[in-house]
Amino acid sequence: MTMTDVITAGEPVETSAKAQLTLTNVNAYYGNLQAVADVSLEAVPNSLTALIGPSGCGKSTLLRTINRLHETLPGAVVKGDLHLGGMNLYGMTDPVDVRSRIGMVFQRANPFPTMSIRENVLAGVKLRGGRLARREADDLVEQALRDVNLWDEVKDRLNRSGVSLSGGQQQRLCIARAIAVHPDVLLMDEPCSALDPASTAAVEDLMIRLKTTYTLVVVTHNMAQAARVSDTTAFMSTSGAGQPGRLIEVGPTNRIFSDPLCQATSDYVAGKFG
Repeated sequence: MTMTDVITAGEPVETSAKAQLTLTNVNAYYGNLQAVADVSLEAVPNSLTALIGPSGCGKSTLLRTINRLHETLPGAVVKGDLHLGGMNLYGMTDPVDVRSRIGMVFQRANPFPTMSIRENVLAGVKLRGGRLARREADDLVEQALRDVNLWDEVKDRLNRSGVSLSGGQQQRLCIARAIAVHPDVLLMDEPCSALDPASTAAVEDLMIRLKTTYTLVVVTHNMAQAARVSDTTAFMSTSGAGQPGRLIEVGPTNRIFSDPLCQATSDYVAGKFG
């Protein structure tokens, strides 16, 4: 098998068109350096797709192409087709509109330090130019915080800075901020890598609940986590140092971890490299 072959394990899953995220022959560059090559992938609506693979294989770069963050870097270029529910993501004139449809949670929690907990939740709505009556804003804040199991912990200190919270609470606040604008897709880039085991368990439980409402795509280096929370797993790798990342195998998570069809996938999930 060559690095250009992609193995798809399992039968295709019937999906709705509303939030179908489809990537076709996606290539990403940093100037003359190609980071991602010819990735084609579908993220099933209302499920969680885990992106796994060794460091430097382009997982985070691929995630950033989906909501058009990659293009914000000097010299960065994306080629290929990316669609959400039939909409060409790179055909939309305003990247802010894309990011309102496709939320992003980063590796390290990044609440806005000059904003209160309440203001952090409402930040995305205000960025889109939304105007809410006080009661509507209050209801939105409460619902978003309840959705991430944070309301009972912070309801009496909503006017305190978001950075006053613990690391796990800050990450859940960032998730609340992302879902407050009701996106179709939620991207997460190693959301638990900086968290303690208890906070990691809380975020994993949250991911499992959120996938019933949103389409989730999560980058993780934690194989046990991918096995616990994801429905589909996509394995990326490279053919060597300085080579672009490619999609090697994708399929139902139980198949990828118990009976992968590619030796490279088997070696990686067994911990033989990466």
